[in-house]
Amino acid sequence: MTEMREQSSRENYGDYPVKGRDFMKKGLQKLALALCAALVMTSFAACSAKEEANNSSQENTSPVSSTTVEKELVNVAALKGPTAIGMAKLMGDNDSQQTQNQYNFTIAAAADDIVGKLTSGEVDIAAIPTNLAATLYQKTNGGIQMLAVNTLGVLYLTDSTGEIQSVDDLKGKTIYASGEGSVPQYVFDYILAQNGIDPQKDVTIEYKTEHSELATLAISGDAPICVLPEPFVTQVKAKNSNITAALDLTEEWEKVTDGKYQLAMGCIVVRKGFLDEHKEAVDKFLSEYKASTEYANSNIEQTAKIVGEKDIMPEEVAKQAIPNCNIVFLSGEEMKQSVSGFYQVLMDFQPKSIGGKLPDDAFYYQQ
Repeated sequence: MTEMREQSSRENYGDYPVKGRDFMKKGLQKLALALCAALVMTSFAACSAKEEANNSSQENTSPVSSTTVEKELVNVAALKGPTAIGMAKLMGDNDSQQTQNQYNFTIAAAADDIVGKLTSGEVDIAAIPTNLAATLYQKTNGGIQMLAVNTLGVLYLTDSTGEIQSVDDLKGKTIYASGEGSVPQYVFDYILAQNGIDPQKDVTIEYKTEHSELATLAISGDAPICVLPEPFVTQVKAKNSNITAALDLTEEWEKVTDGKYQLAMGCIVVRKGFLDEHKEAVDKFLSEYKASTEYANSNIEQTAKIVGEKDIMPEEVAKQAIPNCNIVFLSGEEMKQSVSGFYQVLMDFQPKSIGGKLPDDAFYYQQ
């Protein structure tokens, strides 16, 4: 019997007796529990490490992401005409949020509308006549700086009488003009004087406040002889077939200055306070504005479309006028060379036209 029970045990449990089996069973259970615990701890540690890594990654990347989408707000003003045309592409890109800065544009009909906003800080960057830039520099004790020259000669003398062939033919005439106290007045007065015509005695010059007002009078025939800038010259010629561009005042300027000095009529200025605090934004503007001026000269139809949409002028007029608008971008030393000679002529002729003295080197922004 004993031998039969031992044999039965071996059949059920192999070579291990019952006590050995119980011991092994408990040992295996303990080992299994230990392995499970180890696996749990390893998984927990791995998850914790991964979570810490994710948190660390988020902490490192979050500031970068917020910085890249943040844009500096820059308030920009320009006059209707070539300076606004040069900004057309920039305006369009700003609408579609493709610019490096965020821009708020103001298009004004007269320079006086911009001056107050510029000096009060409502406008940060503005396109204004070059002589006005020099005057403001003196009046604000260096409160503005010139960033770039953006417009060369765009002045013409229009005539619907058929009597004007040269500057000499203007003697004794009544001439209508706009831009009193600005570049158009001083350039025209200088050309007259260099041709032996006293602007105060030998002609009668009647000034209108805005270029658009003068253009309307020219079209109606109420202002037969006018000094007008582009693109208004193209506009009046298109609406009144009797009107011709009798004199190109850029050519007349070059004659009386022997071609030594460019007729630098328009420029871009910045408030010094804004520049000091937001230099990077200003440099971004210059880069984007330069590209916009280049686009205006090489993509006339597309630029004219934006100009029409922005109510700067009718699209069809802009198509014809842009090639004659002398839109440029001159910065740094090239800017200084271009405008300083022009300032010297104005200083010798009419010191008050540039604020009574020549701007010093601090006036010219160098990146």
